[in-house]
Amino acid sequence: MTNAPVAVQEFGQSIWLDNLSRDIIRSDELQRLIDEDGVVGITTNPSIFEKAVSGGSAGYDDTILRLLDEDDPHVIYEALALEDVAAAADILRPVYARTRGLDGYVSLEVSPFIAHDTGATVEEAQRLHRALGRPNVFIKIPATPEGIPAIEASIAAGVSVNVTLMFALQNYAEVAQAYIRGLERRKAAGEPVDRIASVASFFLSRIDTYVDRELPEGSPLRGRAAIASARLAYAHFEATFRDARFRALEQAGARLQRVLWASTSTKNPAYPDLHYVEPLIGPHTVNTMPPHTLAAFKDHGTAALTLTQGLNEANDFMQDLARAGVDLDAITAQLQADGVAAFADAFRKLLDGVRARRDALRAAQPA
Repeated sequence: MTNAPVAVQEFGQSIWLDNLSRDIIRSDELQRLIDEDGVVGITTNPSIFEKAVSGGSAGYDDTILRLLDEDDPHVIYEALALEDVAAAADILRPVYARTRGLDGYVSLEVSPFIAHDTGATVEEAQRLHRALGRPNVFIKIPATPEGIPAIEASIAAGVSVNVTLMFALQNYAEVAQAYIRGLERRKAAGEPVDRIASVASFFLSRIDTYVDRELPEGSPLRGRAAIASARLAYAHFEATFRDARFRALEQAGARLQRVLWASTSTKNPAYPDLHYVEPLIGPHTVNTMPPHTLAAFKDHGTAALTLTQGLNEANDFMQDLARAGVDLDAITAQLQADGVAAFADAFRKLLDGVRARRDALRAAQPA
């Protein structure tokens, strides 16, 4: 039987794991996923990290014990996060070498509290980049209006970026241009552009969750908005990175900014478990999957070139959606705002969990 997460590499797609914890690093589960399940990268976010740290794992206690005198939980969190990301990046470093920098990356998010502060985002992205000191780490920056110039500035400064929380086609177009402008600034300054990498993460399942609320039960338009949006975004990717403007950068060694499909677990049980996986397989793409979606893809998934199909149908669908009175632009703007808020809430819970664990360990110390 074909191992689909491995087989998709034949069609130019990479499978990354949307999960990171000290347990999977120390138990060798991450290495097994690399060796057996085709995983060639990792993403995480404040929600994932909150679950990892406050999920009862004692693996974090040794670090917290070293920082018992630290009153700021953010400092403790960052120490934990940097250790996990560095360890995972080291495990993935052979993948990075084997693929010549195409894969093997681990992503770490800037604080969601600064999602609307360009200057603070640029500063934190560069600080985290320096702290990790590894070529196979992405710093995640949200594609908010304030994040777009931060993406450009970070790329220009030599920071590889995973752009996150994209839901809209126009937003994707802005992100791609920010990446190109950053490379152009770097090239104009006489700096190398061949060591910079980036992915643009397009979030999928929640598009359908929000759009379906606007459609009547039984509508043939339900469950189709995310896939149509992804296919149109990919068409824009192909046009943008075939353009002469990028070709000039490519001749200097610049890499494509690959499109990454995120939020690919199915939220609606009425839809197939691989609803956001099998239809979106194609060249220069990444699909980051939570463990249960990866397991499902390995168990019964099919690897085939599917992403380049159905572009006309995607355009027709968007027209049908507008005729049905659904304002997709308004929905995707709300999705991004809600996504930033959800990550900020998860980050607050994460800091509360770190504080509580520190306090518990303090209390357990001998007098």
